[in-house]
Amino acid sequence: MPVINVKMTHEDGGATKEQKEALVKGITELFANTFNGRGASSAVVIIEELNTDNYGIGGKTVTQIRSESKK
Repeated sequence: MPVINVKMTHEDGGATKEQKEALVKGITELFANTFNGRGASSAVVIIEELNTDNYGIGGKTVTQIRSESKK
């Protein structure tokens, strides 16, 4: 059973339910097409939305970096 993890930032309210459904469908179809139809019925897609306060680059949170770039 394939397990596919997607991590994306949660910004501006995050992805909608419809966007997540389309993402899950699209990723599952891509996986199945890539592997000749195998795994489509058992593919697990996990979407994690990360708050920009919860990860950083170069010693600053992404929230800090983005607020500095808007100045």
